[in-house]
Parts: sequence; C-alpha cells; structure tokens
Amino acid sequence: MYFEIKNNALDSLKNALKNLNYEIPEDIKLEFPPNPKMGDLATTISFQLAKKLKMSPMDITSSIMENIEISDIFEKVEAKGPYINFFINYKTFSRRLLESVSDDYGKLTTKDEKIVLEHTSANPNGPLHIGHIRNAIIGDSLKRLLKTAGYEVNTQYYVNDMGRQIAMIVFGMEKLGLSIDEELSKKYIDNIANNLSDNSLNENNLDNKSDKSNLDNKIDHQIGQLYFKVNEYINSNEDKKIEVDNLIKAYEGGLSEDLDEIFEKAVNDCLTGVKQTLNNLNIIHDDFVWEGQFVRNGEVDKVVNGLIATGHTKEEEVLCLDLEDFGIEKELVLRRSDGTSLYSTRDLAYHKWKSEQGDLVLDILGSDHKLAIEQVSMALNLLNEKSPEVIFYEFITLPEGSMSTRRGVFISVDELLDEAIDRAKNEVQKRRNDLNEDEINKISNEIGIGAIRYFISRLSPEKHITFKWDEALSFERGCASIQYAHARACKLLEKCGNFDLTKEKLNIDFDKIEDDWTPNEVEMDLIRLIAKFPIVVDESADIMRVHPIAQYVQDLASAFNKFYKSEQVLGCEIESARLLLVDKARITIKNSLELLGISAPLKM
Repeated sequence: MYFEIKNNALDSLKNALKNLNYEIPEDIKLEFPPNPKMGDLATTISFQLAKKLKMSPMDITSSIMENIEISDIFEKVEAKGPYINFFINYKTFSRRLLESVSDDYGKLTTKDEKIVLEHTSANPNGPLHIGHIRNAIIGDSLKRLLKTAGYEVNTQYYVNDMGRQIAMIVFGMEKLGLSIDEELSKKYIDNIANNLSDNSLNENNLDNKSDKSNLDNKIDHQIGQLYFKVNEYINSNEDKKIEVDNLIKAYEGGLSEDLDEIFEKAVNDCLTGVKQTLNNLNIIHDDFVWEGQFVRNGEVDKVVNGLIATGHTKEEEVLCLDLEDFGIEKELVLRRSDGTSLYSTRDLAYHKWKSEQGDLVLDILGSDHKLAIEQVSMALNLLNEKSPEVIFYEFITLPEGSMSTRRGVFISVDELLDEAIDRAKNEVQKRRNDLNEDEINKISNEIGIGAIRYFISRLSPEKHITFKWDEALSFERGCASIQYAHARACKLLEKCGNFDLTKEKLNIDFDKIEDDWTPNEVEMDLIRLIAKFPIVVDESADIMRVHPIAQYVQDLASAFNKFYKSEQVLGCEIESARLLLVDKARITIKNSLELLGISAPLKM
C-alpha cells in the first residue's frame, strides 16, 4: 500500500509542478519522517529545484502548496519550512490496507532477471562448522528475499571434488585402511528421524559412544575424523605427499573409473551429511555443481589458453597470471608444474559458466577472500566475461566457554544447532508445563533454529558477530519474542471462533469492518508498519541485504505486542476491524520471518 501512497504523492507533486511550468525532476525524493506527527511522507523537492530555478526552497514550497491537490487517501498536506509533508487519511487507508494483505503479501512484481547465487560451498572433507554458518544463512535468506522481490534465483553449492583434501581422504581409505562405518551413519539418521534420543549437548554426553544420536556417527563427522587422522599421518610422513599428488593427477586425468568411483563416493558421503545439516537450518540448494566437470569437459584448458593469449601470463616452475599491471601485486597461479589445475583455475571456469546461466552472478564469501576474488574478477575481465557481485561477511565467534567442543578443534554447526534447541527446550519447559513432549520438541526446534538464523541475519554482513546465547534466545528482544507475537495472534484469533488454525484463515468479510472505526494512535503505529512491508522488501533486495528485514519484523512484533496489551479485541464495539488487523499483522510477521528462513509457530 505504501507504493500506492508514494505514487499518489508523486502524482500530486508532478501535477503542481506542471501547473507552475517547473521542470519535473527525474527522481523526486520521498522519505518517511522520523516522527509520524511530522507526516507519513515528506519530500525535499524544493531543495532539488532551488539551484535550477534560482529560487529559495521556501519560495518554491510556497508556490507548490498553492497549486497542489491531493487524493482522498491523504487527510492533508502541510509545509514545514521548505519541507512538504503528506498526512494519510487512516480511516480510508486502513480499510484499503486490510483488504490488500493476502497470504502472499510482500511479494513483488516478477522481474525479467535471473540471479545465480552461490553460497556455503564448504570443502567436502568434514561437517559444516561455525565458520560456514553465516555464509549459508546469508545466502539462503538472500535467495528468499530476492525471489519475493520478483527475481528468478538459482542457488548453487560449488563442490570441490578435486582438491587436496579429498585426495587425502581417498589416500586414507586406499593406503591406510581407514573406513567409514555406514551402518552407524544409517542408525544415526534413523534415530533422529524417529525422535528416539535426546540431542542435548553437555560435557557429560558429548563423547558418550552409547548415545544413539552421537554426532561422531554422522557420516560427514566420520569423514572429518578420517581427514584429521590422515592429515596427522602426512605431517609425520612427508614423503607420502607424492602419493596424494599422484591421486590428484590420476583423478583429474580420469585415468581410472574405479578411482573416480572412490572419489565420487567420498564426496557424496560427505555431502549427504552436509545436506542433512543444511536441511535442519531450513536451507536447500537448487544445484550442487562439481568443479571436476570443468576439468573433464575442457573448460579449464580453454580458460587457461585464453589467458595465455592475453599476453599477461608467465611460466617458470608454474604457470601464473601476472596482474601487476592492473594494481594487483600477487600473481594468480593457473597450473602446477605437473600440469594439474588449481582451485583458482577451476573457479574461473565455473564463474565463466555461471555468467552464461543468468543475468547476475552473486557470491557470498568471507572477508578473507577479497584478494582471491579481485584476482578472479580481473582474470574474467581479461577474458571479456562478467565478474561476480560479491557480498563479503566478517566471521562469527562464540564467547570463551559458551560451548565445549568434541575435538578441541572447531564447533560444528550440528553441535551449535543441538545446543540452541536444548537451551530453547529448557526455556519452554520453564514457561509451559501444559505441553506434551512432542509439542515441546516442536516448539524448541522452531525457537532454537530461529534464534540462530535471526541472530546472524540481524547484523549487516560487514560486522563481526560474537554469538551470545542470552541475546539469541531472549523472549524479550530475540527471535523468540517475534515468534511469540505470531503465536499470540493465532491464539487470540482462535478464541474468536472464526479462525481455522489448521488453514491459518480468518473467516471475516471486509464489509464487516465497523463504519465508525477510526484507528487510534496504537492501531495507526501497527498499520503504518504493516503497510511498509513491501517497500522494505523492495529496498532490501535493491541493496542485497537481509538485516533490514530482521529489524523490520522486530519493530512490527513490538508494535503488535503494544497493541495486544493496550487494546481490547474480543467483545469490543469494533471487534471485526481489530480481528482483521490482528490477522493482517500475523500474516506480515509470518511472511517476514519466512524471508529469514524462520518458522512462525502457531503456539508457544
């Protein structure tokens, strides 16, 4: 609805300028004043015109005010100094807003643009750890946001199947006799699926081998342990590195179908565990693209030959792209002395391929990749290919002592999720002794996952995050407070007798809105925020950031809670209007959380 309001205000301003024979600026600036008492929309158009008209902003404003006409969606328009402020007629506007909010509220018009978004792309040599989680959550939330904003989005996980880490895993299996216990992995999956065990994390059960859901049994964790053992062995037996190099060369050259199968199975086994973790976070990729395909189909060689043809390469022991002429001191290695490719070379071929799959290539990368992406972008420019848009993020850490690790090396995402759910369960049990075990587990899962996703989404990617449990799981200002607002709305609507909880549908017609309903201050605050949602979606998609959505839904939940505590709904003289307002707030909260990949519980 705010799009309609803005368009109405713009039309009024343009008609006034036309009557005055003033040139109409291409971009008339409209903004939301910090205080609603100053109006619902304000424009600084008089400042925009002052230089060209050689008039003072005050005089321009006076002329516009003498010629402006407004539609019935506005109550009045006023001049505050050189500013022009529009005030919404909430009696008219509120009814139109409530009628416009449907189940897909916030979804914008389809755009003729496809975005290829790569995120997570962790090496398949063990479980996802806390260093990967911000990448995954930013990437998935952006996918949801951009799709809602009308873009076609394809999310990809780039699988490093030709890296040294995978060759080391295969070396461990083939040369050292190490193996994966697939039966234990299957039992782990079955136990989780059947909800047979307590996944709580504490110092007493982290290493308990009898624990039916012990993470050591999960297949990606088993592979991580295998990799750890091989790495220790190689460090103590450096002469064995040549055998790993030979495995890399043989796999890259496709010299043995049997070896190919071993490599592919190791990678797929690890990806099975990674996908389980991502799925627990409500994250699903559209495609998993294996880097090996670009070696096998000759695209890597084409890229290397194309860069050689630019005249910017040099070869001594290895083939390098010299980027010094372009202000990049560090050269980009393209090929090893034994003729095998590097991750960077394969990444170039992948980016070249991605640029052909869509209109925009978007990468989510840690801030430590800035030099690497600068090199890749320059190499792509030399090949006359599109370079990617990149969102860099700072890293996430846990306060010292907030969690114990199983290995003392890193904290896996699985451990973090289990810890969050366990802490959420403790909070739910304190507050609700009337719920059965299934209900407690479901709500705890929704709160725990939501806490992690929201805490990470709420800050811009450029800011470092220290994950704090008390803040993340706060029922006052954390994600739980937002989820609680949704559950509170559902409970209130269910009491009215016209709300189908299973379908989440309120059966009240808009013509039942009472004629004498004129929103009060608390209602207007809530209405203003509901109305802003599509604009927040549009502006957030434009800057490709999700933290404005996180702040918006926190503000919306706060406004709803204030309304809930201060205004009677059931049994009041304007019950239908207020029930509809509750329902539209509920829908908007739910759709906002959906953009962040967070569940909106029906009860808490």
